[in-house]
Amino acid sequence: MALNKQSNVYTIIYIVVLVVVVGAALAFTSLSLKDRQVENANADKMRQILASVHITPDKGNVVDDYNKYITESFIVNAEGTRVDGDAFDVNVEAQSKTSDEALRELPVYVCTLADGTAKYILPVYGAGLWGPIWGYVSLDSDGSTLYGAYFAHQGETPGLGAEIEKPAFSDQFAGLHMFKDGQFMPVAVVKKGQKPTGNEDYVDGISGGTITSKGVGTMLDNCLRPYESFLRTLSTESK
Repeated sequence: MALNKQSNVYTIIYIVVLVVVVGAALAFTSLSLKDRQVENANADKMRQILASVHITPDKGNVVDDYNKYITESFIVNAEGTRVDGDAFDVNVEAQSKTSDEALRELPVYVCTLADGTAKYILPVYGAGLWGPIWGYVSLDSDGSTLYGAYFAHQGETPGLGAEIEKPAFSDQFAGLHMFKDGQFMPVAVVKKGQKPTGNEDYVDGISGGTITSKGVGTMLDNCLRPYESFLRTLSTESK
């Protein structure tokens, strides 16, 4: 017997069937696109890594340029010793939140530029005003001199904290040092016109983006300090 299309039972059955069909279609679409989504996420990560060494590949050449310039990648521990694992697969967010630095897995990417010089790229992750911030810093083979930096954010205020992604901010890092008088000192981020209390190198924070700027400074300190032993090894080898 046919259901009365005006009845509540018909309406409920219709809605249930519709939800099941739409849900199945969305699930199928999500699964079908999963590989593409992963590829796009990986390509964007590669683009960001290359940005820290001032390489900006065309959209279609990101993977090729990454494979061309990133000639080695590995993981080290807080003692500077290499450990097993794929650097690209390390969850930097989770590692940055591990309070015991001795337990952290620390990814290192080695970039060989066209002139044959090597740059060492280290990822960083932290918190801004409205959400996560992250980036990559690159250093010369002396383990101290910064070559470049790239920063990104999820939801900082346009024109204020969001300015950390602009070259006007990141370009300040080039040429600064992580070691001063033998002491390991990650670069500080201070209010424009001020200086840090210590002897570390520093950059000017974003005007009007005080909390985001402090977040960058905290992120650099938290994420780069565990690399001290590894960077000291580079410094020794370069001499």
